[in-house]
Amino acid sequence: MQMTHAQYAKLVRLAAFSAFFGAILMIAIKLFAWFVTDASAMLASASDSILDLFASSINLVILRFALAPPDEEHKFGHGKAESLAGLLQSAFVMGSAGILMLAGIERVLSPVVISQVSVGVWVTIASLAITFVVVAIQSMVIKKTKSVAISADALHYKSDVILNLGVLLSLGLTQYLAPEVDGIFTCLVGIYLFWGGFKIVSTSVKGLMDEEISPEDKDKIVGIIKSHPKVYGFHDLRTRTSGPVSFIQFHLEVSGDLPLKVAHGIGDEVEALLKVQFPNADVIIHLDPN
Repeated sequence: MQMTHAQYAKLVRLAAFSAFFGAILMIAIKLFAWFVTDASAMLASASDSILDLFASSINLVILRFALAPPDEEHKFGHGKAESLAGLLQSAFVMGSAGILMLAGIERVLSPVVISQVSVGVWVTIASLAITFVVVAIQSMVIKKTKSVAISADALHYKSDVILNLGVLLSLGLTQYLAPEVDGIFTCLVGIYLFWGGFKIVSTSVKGLMDEEISPEDKDKIVGIIKSHPKVYGFHDLRTRTSGPVSFIQFHLEVSGDLPLKVAHGIGDEVEALLKVQFPNADVIIHLDPN
């Protein structure tokens, strides 16, 4: 069953605020570790967290608009602001990836010896713990809401898990194998972030282009419509989502011998059945005599 607007808003705000404060904490400890160790990998990790903070800040601002109810100028609501947030995030993800790759190339060409590796190791372990908490909250919210903005934000934090594990490996290899590993790892992080940014673009564009709802939900809609005993059939089913709202439109076929009031009542009953499964849906039914 689809959740109400209030439930949706509460969950996405929880995810957005947890990501925001988690990013602030990680930036503080990673910058400290970078100043102490002078490790390019720590700078890459700190840069990624700064990017996470910016993306999460965008989410907090845009979600305020996206969760606002429809008004006179936006009668379909403001849900597409979530997809716009995703596009903004992707631009900074890809820009940050380019900067990191340049920094990594420079460190490969001019490697340096990393000092106080243990500080970087402990900071990275602490960052992993914070990231696991944020990702757990985001995953729970995405599963329940399918929020585009939170899904885009979660890409950053899921990549952080791999990033932090890579930082641990990079610190060890740089210390005991070759100093160039630090720069090589930074380049790999940049490539990974660029690919993540591309995926965010894809997700956001789908939302802005009014992609149909999931096949599972469409099957539920079809089953509900057909379950009414006085419905002869339906056609031209069209669906889309905008934030927490699902838009459902179709032509409903009923007996042409029925009075208008009775036929309209059948349409109301079908709409009520759909609202049970999709309480936050905007349903438009056109009655066709059969």
